[in-house]
Amino acid sequence: MDNWDEVRTAYQVARMGTVSGAAEVLGVHHATVIRHIDAIEARLGVKLFQRHARGYTPTEAGQDLLRVGQATEDQFNQLVGRMKGRGDDVSGELVVTSLASLAPLVVPALSEFQRMHPGLIVRYLTGERLFRLEYGEAHVAIRAGAAPDQPDNVVQPFVLQEVGLFASKSYLSRNDRPKDVGDFANHTFVGNDDENSRAPFSRWLRANAPAEAITFRCTESVAMREAVLSGAGIGFMTRWDAARHPELEEVMDQLPEWSGNLWLVTHVDLHRTTKVQTFLTFLKEQSKTWLP
Repeated sequence: MDNWDEVRTAYQVARMGTVSGAAEVLGVHHATVIRHIDAIEARLGVKLFQRHARGYTPTEAGQDLLRVGQATEDQFNQLVGRMKGRGDDVSGELVVTSLASLAPLVVPALSEFQRMHPGLIVRYLTGERLFRLEYGEAHVAIRAGAAPDQPDNVVQPFVLQEVGLFASKSYLSRNDRPKDVGDFANHTFVGNDDENSRAPFSRWLRANAPAEAITFRCTESVAMREAVLSGAGIGFMTRWDAARHPELEEVMDQLPEWSGNLWLVTHVDLHRTTKVQTFLTFLKEQSKTWLP
């Protein structure tokens, strides 16, 4: 396609539904919009719009152009966000993403960092999906599990997230502590509802506890924590999180295979910017206080 102005015009007409609406968005005369639409339809040999008294309705081909145009606009907006992150000061937006279960650690750190840099707007994005750093969806990602291997990302070891097996005092008041793994059949457990979960402790529990003993199953680690706190059964928790709840007791010695690594991930284009480097240095220092 040689004339991107025509493509942009057609996209705006498809989005707005009228020539006048597109002309206003583009800042051009409505006659220019009509000329661009006629030209691109002639060049492509296909009708992009059905003309009627109320405006322009995209044809099937016009809908295709609208979808591609929207995706392209989104990517350009994300690119602008990435470019804005290349300044020499700590201001504008700082976008950080992690699993929601890490919020009790990450939020206080972000709050303190924002107080140190009043010109900063913090966006903390949580969820199971991986936010795409290559599209500028985040400046810094904190990820768990195996080392991320996406191209063009800078990956740094962060902290080892130690995991233990805990029960509430209310559960232990009704049940003896398990003597060993062979005693698991006499207890109830809180586990992950996803049988394909790759979390080391979830795999270990499925391998060592009878399936019928895992009586309370959750899809989120936050819900699993609440189930353990309520006395629903014995379950795995990070040691830093369990330390926040005096009503919990560890029921057996920790095994190394339960724990997993956290990683700091940044995109190579933003990794050395002042804002990202300042935050990474600060976060690494804060993390020294996270382990009990």
